[in-house]
Amino acid sequence: MERIAEIKRKTAETDIRIKINLDGIGSCEVTTGIPFFDHMLTLFSVHGFFDLTVKAIGDIDIDYHHTIEDIGIVLGDALNQSLGDRKGIARYGHAVTPMDDALSDVVIDLSNRPFLIFNTAEPADPGESFNMSLVKEFFRAFSNRGGLNLHINNHYGENEHHIIESIFKAVGRALDGAVKFDDRITKVLSSKGKL
Repeated sequence: MERIAEIKRKTAETDIRIKINLDGIGSCEVTTGIPFFDHMLTLFSVHGFFDLTVKAIGDIDIDYHHTIEDIGIVLGDALNQSLGDRKGIARYGHAVTPMDDALSDVVIDLSNRPFLIFNTAEPADPGESFNMSLVKEFFRAFSNRGGLNLHINNHYGENEHHIIESIFKAVGRALDGAVKFDDRITKVLSSKGKL
């Protein structure tokens, strides 16, 4: 069974196409018009072993918010579609990932009940245009549309680039664990029988 989805979404603010293969090798092609965000989505793909294509055009001349949030929406929709009925998956994933001075811990439950917990350190070296509030907006949209209970806890870090990088790597790794099939799970991993 191929777990591949391609979603397109066009609004007055953004035009986005995302394709994801949950059973890939981490190959990616990402173009958002925001180079640092391209780098973060690439890390998510590589460390999660997802094949990912992201093509986005947005009103980044105004600011990055609409583009980043809408990419979270479309990526969440693509994840949700590629998971199908979620039968046979491990459902839970966890990863602790360092990046130099930063350490982040991510826990995921693909419960179909979206919730985001986002705790981060106050960096001594804050970024300028791509910042932590945009990262939170991205993951809120991704969690809501993807049906993830997503807990992101950055324990510490001095450099905002490193903090954000450790988060994206950890989310990729945790999601990789959550979407994996487990032969012991024949339906969905829930006492209710449905996610």
